[in-house]
Amino acid sequence: MRVLVVEDARSLAAILAEGLRDQGMAVDVAHDGLEAAAKLDLNAYDVVVLDRDLPGIHGDALCQMIAERHERVMTLMLTAAGAPGDRVSGLALGADDYLTKPFHFPELVLRIRALARRQPSVRAHTLRAAGLELDPIRRTVTRDGRHLDLSVKEFALLEALLRACPGHLSTEDLLEQVWDEHADPFTNTVTVTIGRLRRKLGQPPIITTTPGIGYRITD
Repeated sequence: MRVLVVEDARSLAAILAEGLRDQGMAVDVAHDGLEAAAKLDLNAYDVVVLDRDLPGIHGDALCQMIAERHERVMTLMLTAAGAPGDRVSGLALGADDYLTKPFHFPELVLRIRALARRQPSVRAHTLRAAGLELDPIRRTVTRDGRHLDLSVKEFALLEALLRACPGHLSTEDLLEQVWDEHADPFTNTVTVTIGRLRRKLGQPPIITTTPGIGYRITD
């Protein structure tokens, strides 16, 4: 899952980004509306966590723009404006959810995941292929009924491969979907994570590599 955090308070933006990355999300950050608009034009996001009172382009205007131009992107307004009228006006602008500050971080994570599941392009909750069953809601995965204990990044990488199955995902695709814009394109982190994931999945191998194309799940 790829998330854009739009928050002009840099300390809060950094805390949000670090916390969401610890939950296995690929997170980009923008500190004003103009920067956010530019990133939305360049990258495909699942969810935007949006402050309302932004410099550059106000959060309200940005919310309307997302609703009109980016139909697959879900928006969660995260703002100090907590009066009932503020919530109503925010949802009327096109926000898909509304959470006021201060907030509990676990609730934010649950709301982001719930929004990602509501995307028009999202498939069935449980992903199945090659004896694997991955449940993004419960964060569980089994192979032939055997529970697998995966790290956050291993789980996110396997989920991306299952969603793309039977197609391939390149290293660049995986860096974009599982890591974020600051990932070094020349890093070997994808190769290392794939190697660990293969060992945990066991035999016979089900993640194959096609040179020059990428990785995929095969039955």
